[in-house]
Order: sequence, then C-alpha cells, then structure tokens
Amino acid sequence: MDFAALMFWILATILVVAALAVVSLRNIVHSAIALFFVFVMAGGIYILLNAEFIAIVQILIYAGAVTILILFALMLTRIGGLQRTNPANRLWWIAAIISAFVGGSILYGLFNSPLAISNTSTGGAHTLPAHINNVVAIGQLLYSPTSYSYVLPFEIASVVLLVAIVGAIVIGRED
Repeated sequence: MDFAALMFWILATILVVAALAVVSLRNIVHSAIALFFVFVMAGGIYILLNAEFIAIVQILIYAGAVTILILFALMLTRIGGLQRTNPANRLWWIAAIISAFVGGSILYGLFNSPLAISNTSTGGAHTLPAHINNVVAIGQLLYSPTSYSYVLPFEIASVVLLVAIVGAIVIGRED
C-alpha cells in the first residue's frame, strides 16, 4: 500500500466517523464541529486527487464560511434551556433500513458492474502539461484574453450575489 492509499483510508475513516457524529450527537454545536471535520477531510481527499483548487474552495467555503455561519446561527437563536438540542426521530429504524439498502446497492454495483474501472492510470487526453497545475488552468480559462473567457459570467454571478446580500440586509433590518 503506497502513501496516497494509506492517506485516503485515514481521511475516509475520519470523514465517515465525523459524518456519523454529525447525525448522532445530541448537542447541535458538537454536530456543527463534526461537520467542520467532514468538510476538511473531504478537502484532504480532493488534494489526494490532485484537485487543489476544489480542495481550497472546499476548505475555505464549506469548512470556513458555512460552519461559522451555522455556529453563529445557533448562537444567535434562543433555544430556551433545552438540554437535548438535537432530538432523535422515532422513525430512525426506517432510515437505517433505507441506508442499508442504498449501501448494499452501492456495494453490489461496485463489485458486479461490467463497467467498473480496473485501470486507474492518469494518462489520457484530459491531462495537463507537467508545468501547469489545475489552479493555473482554471485561472487561464477564467481570465484568458486570447480565448473565450468566463470573466463576464463570473462578474454577473458576483453582482447577483451582491444584490442578494443587500436584499437580505434590507429584509432583515429592524425598523
């Protein structure tokens, strides 16, 4: 087993344990902290896949912003002295049966599919030259002056997000 495979199994194990902690912990703040670990471990798996840009976005956006947003929302919401802030549902056994069925279906498809990929080489038409990583390629695709650039759609998306933020502030403002 090489180093990348060992790191994958370590990250995947921590990710699964943290994901189970998100849904099983009684305290919702502890669930949010476990969600932070899920996001960070997913970013680690992206790094192992040589997708540095997606890993950085995963850690900055999800692990940073979304988790902090959830924690602020929890802290600003009055829970009113409840000891159990993350109550269990009485129908948990139905969810366990459905989850076991879905997991069994995935394992069946993984081991019995004629389309399963046995060769995991990285060669092919979609590889980048040795001196360019995927962050550089995404930057060139977004802002390249020589070919079609995605600058205009990128800027339109930023203006739409700005309008949404201003609208949320106006709606949430107390008069």
